[in-house]
Amino acid sequence: MILWFLKDRRFSVDEAIGKLTKAIKWRHEFKVNELSEDSVKAAAETGKAYVHGFLDLLDPIEDEKLCVFLLEKALSKLPAGQHKILGIFDLRGFGSQNADLKFLTFLFDVFYYYYPSRLDEVLFVDAPFIFQPIWQFTKPVVKSYASLVKFCSVETVRKEYFTEETIPSNFRS
Repeated sequence: MILWFLKDRRFSVDEAIGKLTKAIKWRHEFKVNELSEDSVKAAAETGKAYVHGFLDLLDPIEDEKLCVFLLEKALSKLPAGQHKILGIFDLRGFGSQNADLKFLTFLFDVFYYYYPSRLDEVLFVDAPFIFQPIWQFTKPVVKSYASLVKFCSVETVRKEYFTEETIPSNFRS
């Protein structure tokens, strides 16, 4: 864990310690170690998020807890030597009614403060026109992390990120 923070802060020990201290405090307050499949069942049923190939929950919970639980689960499933994950946001059907800026802020904080340098790439799949102002507002806030974002189509996801055997069912033709 210490290495993530050192790499993220370009090996500035003081900056890494500050960020790591904040992350440890947050993990304690958020009770990350207490998250389990049972504790996130409520949100899981909504299908808002899942770890491809791993999630098998059937009931609904709080979105933030589900997010952290899935992140912890995805990181625990990485092969030895691999430390970064791919985030995919399926924006088909996205509209102003489901724009959750509070959750978006939470997500940025999670990856910036508590899981630095853990995202390899973020895909925004089939983002509708209405998403563009949200991204333009958000992009300056996330600074260099914006370079991790790629806007793409479902077809791109199929061809470039999965095989026929591994593609999630909601991205099949």
